[in-house]
Amino acid sequence: MAVMRFLALGLALLLGGGLAWAGAIETREFDDPVLEQRYHSLTASLRCPLCQNQAIDDSDAPVSADMRERVYRLLLDGRADIEILNHMTERFGDYVLYNPRLEGRTYLLWGLPVALLGVGGLLVVLVVRARRNASAQRLSAAERERLDALINRERSQ
Repeated sequence: MAVMRFLALGLALLLGGGLAWAGAIETREFDDPVLEQRYHSLTASLRCPLCQNQAIDDSDAPVSADMRERVYRLLLDGRADIEILNHMTERFGDYVLYNPRLEGRTYLLWGLPVALLGVGGLLVVLVVRARRNASAQRLSAAERERLDALINRERSQ
C-alpha cells in the first residue's frame, strides 16, 4: 500500500511539474465582446519578431507577451486597429505584419506573384502553340524521299 502511495505521489509531482513548466496562461478581461474579438484578431495578425513565423497570440516569447500587453492597453485606450498596427510597425518594423501593406517598396512583393503567373501562362500558351504547329507541318520533298528510302531499305532486308 505504501508503494502505491509513493507511485501516486510521484506521478502527481511529475504531472504538476509539467504543468508548471508549460508557463502561465494569460487571461485578459474585456467588458465588450467586440473588443475581445478585435484583440484576438490583432494578436493573430501580428508576427513575433523572435519566433519569426509565429503569431504573438501563439508565442511564449517574452517579446510576444509584451506585444500582447501593448495591444491590450491600446485597445483599452480606445485606439483603432490601424493605429495599433501603425504603432507596432513603428516599433518593430513591417516584419511584424503577416500581410505587408501595399506601398512603393512592397510593389515587387505583391506584384511578383502576379507577374510570374502571367509569364508562366504565356510560356504554356507558346509551348502548346509551338508543339501544335510542329506536328502539323508537312515533310519537304527531300525529307519525304529520305523517309521512303529508309522504309524501302527496311522492307528489302
